[in-house]
Amino acid sequence: MSLRVPTRIVVIGFGMVGGRFVDELLRRDTDDAFDITVLGAEPYEPYNRVLLSDVVAGRTDVAAISMPMPDLERVDLRRGVSAVSIDREARVVVADDGSRHPYDQLVLATGSEARIPPVPGLGTGGAAGLPAGVHALRTLDDAREIVAATVNTPRAVVVGGGVLGVEAAYGLAARGLEVTIVDGAPSLMARQLDGPAGEVLADGLAARGVTVRAGVLPSEVLVAGGRVVGVRLGNDDVVAAGLVVMSTGTVPMSGIAQAAGLTTDRGIVVGHDLTSPDDDAICAVGDCAQPPEGSRGLVAEGWDQARRLAERFADQAAARAAATAREAAGLGRPGGDGPGAAEGPRAHLRFPDQGERPSMAVRLGTLLGSQAVTRTPSDAGIETRGTDVVKVKAGDLSVVSMGAAGLGRAPRPGERAVRLADPAAGRFVEAVVADGVLVGATCVGDPRVAADLTAAYTRRTPVPTDPAFLLLTPIMATAAPVDSPEHMPDDAVVCRCNGVTKGEIADCCADGKDSLEEIAAATRATTGCGSCKEAVCGIAAWARSARGEAADHMTSETQVPA
Repeated sequence: MSLRVPTRIVVIGFGMVGGRFVDELLRRDTDDAFDITVLGAEPYEPYNRVLLSDVVAGRTDVAAISMPMPDLERVDLRRGVSAVSIDREARVVVADDGSRHPYDQLVLATGSEARIPPVPGLGTGGAAGLPAGVHALRTLDDAREIVAATVNTPRAVVVGGGVLGVEAAYGLAARGLEVTIVDGAPSLMARQLDGPAGEVLADGLAARGVTVRAGVLPSEVLVAGGRVVGVRLGNDDVVAAGLVVMSTGTVPMSGIAQAAGLTTDRGIVVGHDLTSPDDDAICAVGDCAQPPEGSRGLVAEGWDQARRLAERFADQAAARAAATAREAAGLGRPGGDGPGAAEGPRAHLRFPDQGERPSMAVRLGTLLGSQAVTRTPSDAGIETRGTDVVKVKAGDLSVVSMGAAGLGRAPRPGERAVRLADPAAGRFVEAVVADGVLVGATCVGDPRVAADLTAAYTRRTPVPTDPAFLLLTPIMATAAPVDSPEHMPDDAVVCRCNGVTKGEIADCCADGKDSLEEIAAATRATTGCGSCKEAVCGIAAWARSARGEAADHMTSETQVPA
């Protein structure tokens, strides 16, 4: 009989990252080591916020953006219940329904909310106090309201030219609206694209019915009878619109942490281990967290944090279980004076939950025993390669950026950049290399080049001696695209958001789980931006075909000649 007491874990937030953390933890909890309580402010099941712009564009139905659910039979989930305060001394979370939830470890996954700039006409109540016809695009309700508003107005203005603003503008134009996108930066997507790349993107949007007004900010949102009628720009131009979508960034929801006395800056300050420096019983993941390496607000980054934290909790639980079993067997602690203590030199193992850096033996054992790539901290921080690939979801308008990129970014020593600018063809490609590998890339208007660059970046493939070949490979005679998954290496990453390889999908299919829903549930492929869905379906079809051929071959071999 085990006398172990489960570790009480309370999670505040049940969005994309909070839900993923719970799922990651449950997948590792094979002996009921955790007692998990989740407080989710929204009444809905976790849904994919990344696909909200697809809902606006009409490419995806609301019902199709639900996320795979963790095993709720093993979780105390409180939907529609918000945490209002944290009593750190008693280690208790107080909720808005009056319930109290004690914890041994508290995980903050509160996410972020839409930032509403102080523009006259927008009011002072944030996203909740906007006039009729003005919407942020942050929640499922926001997406529904925007879609409903498109029925009653022919013109829309999108304020903000970042990734979400570009996606929203493209989606509204696809619904037949006359769309103007307004951004204060000199070009669109300035965090990911420099000027020439932003101009190519602007031309691509213009060809699809979107007017781009860059380098100018709204000076007033015009409201008549309580409803928006247009936007006045800083140069006094007026753009008429019955729908205004605010896409001006997000603000981490860190109020509950700040009220509890935790250090906050832009978000909740945490270390490389995602733990608050003020309280080792409190961690933060996702948009609300501010780790030393910074945060880009990308879902792959949040999911990676959720996995790392779940791994740490599981490792700590395993170490405690091993110590309990050792004591129960009468062996005593390593190097102690109890039964089983050896004479002479004694083994001294420090496990991850003992406050110090783990012993070399433990670190080596962890590395050798792991079947997945683990992002461990170093002097340079956490390796984020692969979690920082940005891909715009705008139909046939291909925009991909990764690593070292963006307007005004100063090159680092040792970096070399090569670029191909072809505005007439709607194409711009830049590759940044250092130390023999690709460290950044921008690609507008050429999805084949983007796919090759993304693979080279995430897999750290050695670059050619002349990096210009990175830009030319897809148009070389030998660069025919892969026509069958059979020719893809097993370690080729198919789902970038979740880091799922072709081999993992093939193994899933070999186990008989070859429908899109089964593959998504088992591997999480397609549950991020969804751009890998076609490739996953292709691998599943290939796997089914290969199984059929193998079965036919076995049947022919076992036939007895007449």
